[in-house]
Amino acid sequence: MHKTKQYLLALGKVLVLVVTFIYIFYRLQNNPVLDFMDFANGIFLKGAAATGYFLVTFLLLALGNWYFEILKWQNLISTLEKIDFKTALKQSLASLTVSLATPNRIGEYGAKALFFPNNLRKKVLLLNFFSNTTQLTVTLLFGLVGMFYFIYNHKVAYSSVALFIFGVMLISIAVIGYFLREKDLFLKGFSITNIILHIQKFPNSLKLKIFTFSVLRYLIFSGMFYGMLLFFGAHISVYTGMALIFAMYLLVSIVPTIFIFDVVVRGGVAVWLFSFVGIPELTVLSTVLAMWIFNFVLPSILGSFYVLTYQPISR
Repeated sequence: MHKTKQYLLALGKVLVLVVTFIYIFYRLQNNPVLDFMDFANGIFLKGAAATGYFLVTFLLLALGNWYFEILKWQNLISTLEKIDFKTALKQSLASLTVSLATPNRIGEYGAKALFFPNNLRKKVLLLNFFSNTTQLTVTLLFGLVGMFYFIYNHKVAYSSVALFIFGVMLISIAVIGYFLREKDLFLKGFSITNIILHIQKFPNSLKLKIFTFSVLRYLIFSGMFYGMLLFFGAHISVYTGMALIFAMYLLVSIVPTIFIFDVVVRGGVAVWLFSFVGIPELTVLSTVLAMWIFNFVLPSILGSFYVLTYQPISR
């Protein structure tokens, strides 16, 4: 029986990695919005010095982005079980690898929970939910500022009927949430009321720390996006550029996507927004693809090592 479990675990690891790398290969080779060879040529044709600058600068920014994400996880999970930064890195990158080919990276929840014993897994899910919700809150706060700037400065046409429908949808979601607040959502004990009560019990110092790390992450990857726009030839002021980036992240964060169409949605939203300031489509799409490679593909490749070395919890 023990040998059978070992074989099944090994098979599961290989399956996860195969699916992940097939997904990455598919996204790069069959990108519906930008051919990968055109993207690569656009970088290397700038010369060795510019290519080196591109790789080193944005790799460092991606490391900064993931540093604060790992730090968030270390601080959160240490409320249950003290772990060092290296362990938090292992759990975060392995979870990214597992979740990369899942819709909205939902597989991250289950992957992180597997690093802990059964009696802690529901609490781990809650901590991960709090981490992601805090990051989403930061995205919404900055995004609203960006959207107001965008709408005010570019006189975007909008339909009163569309606004009415959107308002009705928000009210409907709120009403449904109110009536289902005591109902378990996906797991026993995971009702809206219970989740809110558990989060309220977190120390204020922890909430502030996680919020601060989330803001720092947001500013790093937003600044990274702006820097890539400039690298690929965009001419745009920092104020306008950052406002449009904030608006873009807001829009893509509230649109649920199936993983296969994620790049289409992100690329489409980005192209639409930056078209208002005359940024060429190729520049925007190259930036979107480069962001995905630096912040998701490279970390997931590193995470594949931790997937291979994963051992189930025996405690």
